[in-house]
Amino acid sequence: TDAEASTRKKTFAEVQTERLDQAERTVLIKCPSKLNEKKLLQYLSSHGSVKSHFFFENRGISALVEFSEKSSIASLQDAVGIPSASEHHVVPFKSRLFTFTLKNPVSQHVEDTPLHLSPQCHIPVKDLIEKLCLADSISSQMYILLNEYQLTEENIRLRFLACSLVRDFACAFFPDSTVKPFGSSVNTFGKLGSDVDMFLDFHDTGKHATKMKKGPFEMEYQMKRLPSERLATQRILSVIGDCLDNFGPGCVNVQKILNARCPLVKFSHQPTGFLCDLSVSNSIAIRSSELLYIYGCLDPRVRALVFTIRCWARVHGLTNSAPGTWITNFSLTMMVVFFLQRRSPPVIPTLDQLKGLADEKDKHIIGGYDCSFVSDLRKIKPTKNTETLDVLLGEFFEYYGNFDFRKNSINLRKGKEVNKPESSPLYIWNPFEQDLNISKNVNQPQLEKFIAMSRESAWILQKEDKTQQMINKEPWGLAALLIPFGKSNSSKMKNRMKGIGSETIRSLLDSLKLNNANSQQKAVGK
Repeated sequence: TDAEASTRKKTFAEVQTERLDQAERTVLIKCPSKLNEKKLLQYLSSHGSVKSHFFFENRGISALVEFSEKSSIASLQDAVGIPSASEHHVVPFKSRLFTFTLKNPVSQHVEDTPLHLSPQCHIPVKDLIEKLCLADSISSQMYILLNEYQLTEENIRLRFLACSLVRDFACAFFPDSTVKPFGSSVNTFGKLGSDVDMFLDFHDTGKHATKMKKGPFEMEYQMKRLPSERLATQRILSVIGDCLDNFGPGCVNVQKILNARCPLVKFSHQPTGFLCDLSVSNSIAIRSSELLYIYGCLDPRVRALVFTIRCWARVHGLTNSAPGTWITNFSLTMMVVFFLQRRSPPVIPTLDQLKGLADEKDKHIIGGYDCSFVSDLRKIKPTKNTETLDVLLGEFFEYYGNFDFRKNSINLRKGKEVNKPESSPLYIWNPFEQDLNISKNVNQPQLEKFIAMSRESAWILQKEDKTQQMINKEPWGLAALLIPFGKSNSSKMKNRMKGIGSETIRSLLDSLKLNNANSQQKAVGK
């Protein structure tokens, strides 16, 4: 659509700013079960113009309501009462979360049009497979998968609202602070049901620098000084975590994980239904989010391929929501991006090419690392590559099924296979912190399982007789790849695993059988 085309060209920063502003004008209402939508909107409009709203299911029906003016919220808050403390005592923190009940519940049958509820999770894999079988090409199968799994407009708004509600707590201590989502909530690769990563930001960039030049004095705040930035981060997160735990409506299971490499507070935000991870500003993580945002916006094939490969990996137990020696979704995404940089002609530019297009305002040096790249999508030339997703999917499995992982590493800056700087089984250069391997956690058996699955998938796509399978009502194309490769295939698998260390074949086949049983339930996870 035209509207989509115009939103697609906005810079990452513009989209973030717009959405954060929208979240500030938004409230969340738990609604009565027999609700007349018209009546609700009529009432809310008495406090100011309602710009947009939607309903969703979350232990009953909730409504997200965006006002045109922020002042309408104060007007509504003035009219809202404090819950009567009969059996519970309440913490009198007034937020933007309300419960509406009808004063005179309608007893007779209400002839109302049923509310339209926006789905907040994706369909199970077995339902997806049924839908895929009805498509007419692998490309359309991949776009169906993308449409089922990607974040909806409504879900994105809920994510920004969750951040905005946490910000209300942070502002009690740090009035200038903001809370922003990063990672999958904003990089265009987020999947319905995924956690919300958010960070607390105190850097109100450049606002004060200009003011300080005036006048005869150098002036600064007296502030508490601590021996390290890490300690400051831990203290701040500890206090905010306690606030959420003690005062936050619907914030449950608050865990403070302050000794991690990146200290964070994990909590479950019941009103929006999200699991949240709150940390303190990490500039490099934001640059990674923006880089992926750019790749996701440049060509629709990028997201379709990434979502497909991640779903495929989950079904076959190659990825897992628990940390361990599995390949992570971030590593997989980088592998897809790298593969698309390697096509001839390339589907997307290398990071060095994006850096070459950067102007002064795009310059970012963070902790000694150059994280500069162009932010204006219009400056990037469209690709000359016209390969279909049918071709790209098969070629992806072919490429990594035959990749020389022993010798080569994956470098998105250069878009080239370069010699491994050290001996990790899988080496993917961190795009910004050039001395780090983002897939250091992956062990040899897991990598070999990935190779075996890639070969198996390439082979299935090549030997396939689509017409015959469609006549026989058998899963074909992408659908055939999303069914765990069972024991029936394990003898065929052995032939395609020539050249893979025999000592891991046994453990590999065992893990295949093990995964077979539970991978279909798992696929519904992250």
